[in-house]
Amino acid sequence: MKTRITELLGIKYPIVLSGMSWISVPKMVAAVSNAGGLGILATGPYNAEQTRQAIKEIRKLTDMPFGANATLLFPGAAENAKVLLEEKVPVINFSLGKGDWIVKAAHAYGGKVIATVVNARHAKRAQDYGADGVIATGHEAAAHGEHVTSLVLIPSLADVVNIPIIAAGGFADGRGLAAALALGAEGIAMGTRFMTTKESPLHDIYKQLSMEKDVTDTLFSDRFDGMLCRVLETSAAKEAIKRGLNLPAAFFNSQEIARQLDIPFGKLFLGVLLSGWKSARQMAFMANGFKAIRVATENGDTKYGVLPIGQVTGLIHDEPSVSDLMKCIIAQAKAQQQKLASQFN
Repeated sequence: MKTRITELLGIKYPIVLSGMSWISVPKMVAAVSNAGGLGILATGPYNAEQTRQAIKEIRKLTDMPFGANATLLFPGAAENAKVLLEEKVPVINFSLGKGDWIVKAAHAYGGKVIATVVNARHAKRAQDYGADGVIATGHEAAAHGEHVTSLVLIPSLADVVNIPIIAAGGFADGRGLAAALALGAEGIAMGTRFMTTKESPLHDIYKQLSMEKDVTDTLFSDRFDGMLCRVLETSAAKEAIKRGLNLPAAFFNSQEIARQLDIPFGKLFLGVLLSGWKSARQMAFMANGFKAIRVATENGDTKYGVLPIGQVTGLIHDEPSVSDLMKCIIAQAKAQQQKLASQFN
């Protein structure tokens, strides 16, 4: 297949692995890149040195293009982004912050930068400061989408920006890829579908749940990690959303994050306090959210764990290898294209 995204990123297929914490690890990134797509490393759980080592590991596993993300709202994200630039990562994906400085530095070595956006205002801003493309996250997506569905979001962005769009949210097969291209996107990003593959490190308990659940079995709320977030409907998720912000738990969980990111807790705590109540409240929510996501992903914990997942979980009924999944999606997309062509004759 050939789209502006395959041409821009130097990949065979216009399919991108979403950068998911504790799932989009080096092995997973390399598997997607080796299968012809673009793997994106999730740097959220890493400190700067861990990020550097992860990039080196990816380069041992693949010689194909790959990417890495930086969620700029997270503690330590700016330091991780600097490592990505120092290591000259081919594609950098940033979100939840202003990434003009990343664009400038990446373009200096020939790198590409993709901004994750949820509306036209963000997409136009990313285009204005030189981003090479955007990942547009629709309402159906796991984690942080907003209220506009991909069916409407993608064409609304295609009408106002010239840079290529990667559609995220609601895509798990070749029908979705064909639909995204018809809507004006140049490719798709998938998280939920890639989570349930043989190479995925997601715990088997949650892989099984993802294959059992229906398209209606997700929850969408801003009371889990402080932002609008879609998660798998479980008793633990319902309880977390009902409870809302638990400040005592956030205090202890933020200490764990500080150790994980190799940031002195006093420095992290003071920085959060000085950022103002709104930002501090968000960080407290995210500290608890990080813990719940990690124990679900790594430990299969269904008592306290909460897993971000998209509505397409209801379309997933198997656990293929990444390579087999990619081949199937492309074959389906081509078949769908031929079917549509015959209907327009």
